[in-house]
Amino acid sequence: MIGLRSQIIRTTVKNFQPDVLIVDNVPRGAKRELDPTLEYVRSQPHMRCVLGLRDVLDTPEAVRRDWRRADNCTALRHYYDAIWIYGDPDLYDLRQEYGLPADIIAKIRSLGYLNQRDRLKYVRPQVRSGLERLNLPQDNLVVCAVGGGQDGSALAQAFAQVTFPDGMTGVLLTGPFMPPEVQQRLMKRASQNPQLHLVDYLEEPTLLLEQASRVIAMGGYNTTCEILSFQKPALLVPRIVPRQEQWIRAERLQQRGLIDVLHPEYLCPDALTTWLHQPVNAISDSPSVNLNGLDNLLTEMQHLLSTAPVAVHAS
Repeated sequence: MIGLRSQIIRTTVKNFQPDVLIVDNVPRGAKRELDPTLEYVRSQPHMRCVLGLRDVLDTPEAVRRDWRRADNCTALRHYYDAIWIYGDPDLYDLRQEYGLPADIIAKIRSLGYLNQRDRLKYVRPQVRSGLERLNLPQDNLVVCAVGGGQDGSALAQAFAQVTFPDGMTGVLLTGPFMPPEVQQRLMKRASQNPQLHLVDYLEEPTLLLEQASRVIAMGGYNTTCEILSFQKPALLVPRIVPRQEQWIRAERLQQRGLIDVLHPEYLCPDALTTWLHQPVNAISDSPSVNLNGLDNLLTEMQHLLSTAPVAVHAS
């Protein structure tokens, strides 16, 4: 299967002849299946290769161990023209945190977080009408999001048992991969509580987040970007296994006063209830983190393409 995956990727790149190949997160692929493709891209003078990384990968010890085992620095030196970080180094500077070599650091560009508000410009009318059919209140709405749902059962079940303040409505977005038996328990709980609504899937969840007064979520990169973009009062309950990525990010954001954090060891309905009954802190109109990642990505892309020879494609 790894060999087949490797062949498919290389064949796709060879046939498509991209100007830029952007690899996400793992420089050589999970099982080094990208190596043949990287070799091919390097043999093509007009092609550029970029590695895209989240703001936080894991603890410095774990990253150094995993990168040494995969020989990632060798791949970055030989195959990659640039490394783009979708985060703010003032919050977490992985160049220093992970002790990267100087020649690798020279390839790094910190772009900033990706502002999710822009997604609302492209929402189709039928998607908006789907949210309207839920008939949710326009204010005092708390949203609990657990990503795809495959590892969010504990948070979802705790949220389903909170005691909401008077006049507050809770919406639990379970995700498509939550185990069916857990969904059944949550549906039963929602049927007994008029303040709790269950939504198993929403094509554009930022519509719901835009409407929310508060957010409770785990702490994945995408959800965190959405919370920062819409500047919502939020309580994060990060995942701490198999990686510390979510916990590290949440702690740094808490230190900035941008979110509240609850360690998963202390997750329970009472803890969530207490947070919901507390007054929210005022949110500054100007976010204290860099949210210009999309604009900076375009700038870096233009710079990258301007340094590449013009490709001559057969007609």
